[in-house]
Amino acid sequence: MVLSSYLGSTLEYYDFLLYGTAASLVFGPVFFSDLSPAAATIASLGTFAAGYLARPLGGVVFGHFGDLIGRKKMLVLSMAIMGAASCLIGLIPPASMIGSWGAIALVTLRVLQGVAIGGEWGGAALMALEHAEPERRGFLAAFTNAGAPTGALLGTLAMSGAALLPSEDFLSWGWRVPFLVSAVMLALGLYVRSKVSESPVFRAAAERAAREQADRKKSDPPIFAVLRRPRTVVFSALACIASFGMQTAFTTFAITYAIKHGGVKSEVLLGFAVGQFCAIFLVLGYARLSDRIGRRPVMLGGLAGMVVLVYPLFMLLAQGTLAAAAFAFIGYTLCQSATYGPVAAYISEQFGTRSRYTGASLGYQLATLVGAGFTPVILASLFASAGGSILPVGLFIIGLCLVSAVFILLAGESKDNDLDAVGGR
Repeated sequence: MVLSSYLGSTLEYYDFLLYGTAASLVFGPVFFSDLSPAAATIASLGTFAAGYLARPLGGVVFGHFGDLIGRKKMLVLSMAIMGAASCLIGLIPPASMIGSWGAIALVTLRVLQGVAIGGEWGGAALMALEHAEPERRGFLAAFTNAGAPTGALLGTLAMSGAALLPSEDFLSWGWRVPFLVSAVMLALGLYVRSKVSESPVFRAAAERAAREQADRKKSDPPIFAVLRRPRTVVFSALACIASFGMQTAFTTFAITYAIKHGGVKSEVLLGFAVGQFCAIFLVLGYARLSDRIGRRPVMLGGLAGMVVLVYPLFMLLAQGTLAAAAFAFIGYTLCQSATYGPVAAYISEQFGTRSRYTGASLGYQLATLVGAGFTPVILASLFASAGGSILPVGLFIIGLCLVSAVFILLAGESKDNDLDAVGGR
């Protein structure tokens, strides 16, 4: 079960975060070649935001049916949509051939990616969480989150390999190869996921709900149960926005920043890949720690670390060397993984079983939208308007950290919540 959640999440995030790297390096000159380099980068990162806008929709739709008919079916569907969209991105003709239609196709497929990832995370996290013993919930649920750095690592390595090509070849066809490779990963992921059994917690809750419905002749949609307690969704989302803001800042803007300061494209991507490799183990380690001491202390520690280190990390990136880039991305990972490792359990533990897929997905995807959706565009705009100064970029990231810290402190500890409870916090 854990393997299915991990592999599925790896595939989904390979596709989703690969787009972020391509948006930083490729899509500007390929699809927005009629704009200045700075404007093309901002426009390209704007298409990146489209996926985040679609994620809450995916969370609500997939969550609704996942709470009604089961987690497994929705997970298979979300994976198929993501894989198909990514393969098609690799086949979009450049603007020189089809003009603005290339950008339109890019945005459309990015929206489909967002819908798919919006449905994927909640189901994968819940399948692991609801199969786990109470004292290991954070650790096992975190395998879903560990799929994010694994997917980012694989995507970055694939794009790094493509970036070794001559610049003309890379921009004409080399960048497409990593997207097309997702077809192979899709086939493997669907095979593994088809062998997974439905969550036992969901089965028990579905049987209980069926008996209750037979008595009442009517049951409310899961989204109604979630929206009756909006505080839970809002607090969960705001507690996590800094984690996603950090993630997006360093997977998009920071890569571009390092390259603009003399870093070799392939070396910067390799340094980022080193950080993501470390993140796989850090996410799991921090999640295990949160099973012992609580979700809140671990997450707050990561936020404090980023507030202290954000400017030193960008100073390292400005050195333009492979070693400096690797140390910078490892430093970022040490902080961000502490906020991200416990998230799967932290959000999911806030909701009852019959609305958990909907509630957890909505809370998580709202956090990604607010914290990450427009962060690359905001950071690129702040950086450009400040004449290349990193000061406003760091202040923005620090601001996100402070907001998340406040809402983590306001919310209660979730580690010992009863998953079988009908209501949830």
